[in-house]
Amino acid sequence: MPARIRLQRHGKKNQPFYHIVVADGRAPRDGRFIEKLGTYNPLTNPATIDLNFDRAVEWVKNGAQPSDTVRRILSYKGVLLRRHLQIGVEKGAISQETADVRFNEWLQAKEAKINSKKSDVENDARNTRKARMEAEKKVNETKAAAIAAKRQAAAEAAAAAKAAEEAAENGEAAAETEAPAEA
Repeated sequence: MPARIRLQRHGKKNQPFYHIVVADGRAPRDGRFIEKLGTYNPLTNPATIDLNFDRAVEWVKNGAQPSDTVRRILSYKGVLLRRHLQIGVEKGAISQETADVRFNEWLQAKEAKINSKKSDVENDARNTRKARMEAEKKVNETKAAAIAAKRQAAAEAAAAAKAAEEAAENGEAAAETEAPAEA
């Protein structure tokens, strides 16, 4: 059986973390492997991929077959492009310098795209936090206004009750002073 480049699952339940390994095609998913090429963490945005680039190119050159997911990862990191350019150099279609220039241009464009995505994600998170804080401030202000109105109404009711009580006391005192005069 040929060697396969595939993912080996690690991590807790609902928190996958993968090792990118070269294994015999007959070996179980998380079983024996020949060499570990890197790691893949799909939980981050964008996904974190740490890959030994040179060893991956060497394994692909030697005929190791990547799984579908690993093929996408290798394409994302440029391993398959590098191998494609190396085939062109071996056939004499392009020079090594031209292949290096093309690969470096692609790599710079890819890094710029990744950095822009990271900054977009950070800006979205910052804007979401800011909007949530503004909404919370508005809710807090309305609650504070409602509490202030309630306290104001309670204070007015207490003042009215106090005034009525004083008026009643004054009225009783006046009635008491008038009552002895009539007698």
